[in-house]
Amino acid sequence: MELRVRVEDLVALVGAEHVLTEDVPARYTQDLWGSDRVGHASVVVKPGTAAEVAAVLKHCNDHDQPVVVQGGMTGLVSGAVPGPEEVVLSTERLTAVSPVDLAGRTVTAGAGATLAEVQDLVAQHGLLLPIDLASKGSATIGGCVATNAGGVNVVGFGMTRQHVRSLEVALVDGQVLTLSTPLVKDNAGMDLKQLFIGSEGLLGVVTSATLGLKPGSLTRTGAFCAVADVDAALTLLNTLQRKLPGAVTAFEVMWEDAYRTIEPSGIRLPLPFGHPLYVLVECRGADPEGDAERLASAVEGCAEVLLDAAVATNAQELAAFWAARERIPAEILRMQPLFGFDVSVPAGSLEKCLDDMRTELRRSWPAVKLLVFGHLGDDNVHIAVITGETTRERKPEVEHIVYRLVTESGGSISAEHGVGFEKRSYLGYTRSAEEIALMGRLKQLFDPRGVLNRDRMIPWGERGTWQNEASASPQA
Repeated sequence: MELRVRVEDLVALVGAEHVLTEDVPARYTQDLWGSDRVGHASVVVKPGTAAEVAAVLKHCNDHDQPVVVQGGMTGLVSGAVPGPEEVVLSTERLTAVSPVDLAGRTVTAGAGATLAEVQDLVAQHGLLLPIDLASKGSATIGGCVATNAGGVNVVGFGMTRQHVRSLEVALVDGQVLTLSTPLVKDNAGMDLKQLFIGSEGLLGVVTSATLGLKPGSLTRTGAFCAVADVDAALTLLNTLQRKLPGAVTAFEVMWEDAYRTIEPSGIRLPLPFGHPLYVLVECRGADPEGDAERLASAVEGCAEVLLDAAVATNAQELAAFWAARERIPAEILRMQPLFGFDVSVPAGSLEKCLDDMRTELRRSWPAVKLLVFGHLGDDNVHIAVITGETTRERKPEVEHIVYRLVTESGGSISAEHGVGFEKRSYLGYTRSAEEIALMGRLKQLFDPRGVLNRDRMIPWGERGTWQNEASASPQA
């Protein structure tokens, strides 16, 4: 399918040096972590201002030209992977970051600024942007907003949504809107920015975001613990939160099979192999003299649920704990072919959900392995299913089992990375038909021709209307 716009018209809008048509780098065609979908980028447009973004969108909208929006390409659901008929709109030049507003504790960052860049800037003023991802060096502010990114600090600070004060967005009709204000309290009418947070670029393009900041912590302390099961891990979490109110900001859990994957890497092991579950807990505080001692005392007070424990006595030891946790995804990705899942399951139902999953998967794949790790404090776990087969041909069968059991446990098919292409057919597992229909009506309202991120999350029909494809349900 050919493009419906002329390259020379796009050049006129943003400049020849900001339009790519030949030898387009691979980073524009596939998610950073890889997926089954490998795209093709016929043309990449890199606007430098919100006005240029709006101009490109309007021009494409006027010509029924589909557009896919890209940030850092660190997703897992192929939401930004382009087709040959799509114009790639990259936000990589929207990198301006305002001076930090110290009185209001906010910063305004362009959609293309990386999370790490903004974190480093606000840290110079003793402040903290709590959103924290392993891919923060590549993940962009626009992408974090569009997917409502989570990360390791959600148990202490919440999702991206909790940190967005206001948004600047470009619409397909050429408008650039500022939604809400940087105020902590602003109840003047509907909070329209919330429609765009987590919308995966279906309604408009986030061009910048004003983010609320937290006071920086003087101390970061941590412990690496071994426990017998999920109940013990939850007891540990609840006890530490009670003994150290407001201090626990991360609570990461690794099942033994997942923890063992780091053995060939040479990474220092915080605790030896052989325990069912491992927990990394981090606390932040303001007392350099006493915080480490308080954490050590609190961990000691949890002895009845601990099989082993190590408490970091300095920043280097805490960094070593995190190095072990953050190495796991990279090591698991070496075990191809695998099927990766980013889901939420109520913590109290998680053990049974995983047991049922193993049992059902073994009926078709007797040698199946489940490598599980995640942010247990916020119900989010990552599940890597290795069936033992050498192809991915039976992927839908694996997905149906996993998503159905997650749903039956009261969970969600997507915890952090959205829906995109990869989970589109399973949206009905978590959202009702009425909810999906409302999403479709919103899509038609903001983007009546289906120009933006077409077919992601909500299928777009041949007749130019959204289609409720959510036929894949737990009862199907």
